[in-house]
Amino acid sequence: MSDRFAKFVISRLLGTLVDTLVLWIISRYIFFSYVGQYVVAPAISFEVAMFHNYVLSYFYIWNKNIPLKIPRDFFTRLITYNISSLLGFFVKMGFLILIERLFGWDVLICNILALLVSGFVNFFLAERVVFRKRSKVPVD
Repeated sequence: MSDRFAKFVISRLLGTLVDTLVLWIISRYIFFSYVGQYVVAPAISFEVAMFHNYVLSYFYIWNKNIPLKIPRDFFTRLITYNISSLLGFFVKMGFLILIERLFGWDVLICNILALLVSGFVNFFLAERVVFRKRSKVPVD
């Protein structure tokens, strides 16, 4: 599990870069209101980073837990992963807004700090729900 956690941390650092870059672009050039910058832009950057992180999780981190890599399995797990990531997203958004309200910091700083907290939630859900090793069913 420690090997997976190390890979998870590395992949999420890359995902954080993706999330932050997308957030920076759309909060600076597309959205100018509070709701646009602090709600809509982080939601979009989250979904882009979520897909990036899922691909790394599926093919690199938990690949040994997936006995048969077929499109149906990929997309079924993607749905489950996205739902579990949404829980992490709500944790992230709660902390992002809390940090912004407490300290008045820029959305990028609030986002990075909130991602640190939500990362632990996301690892637990990926490990225990999305990519848990399923017991093999005997085929007669």
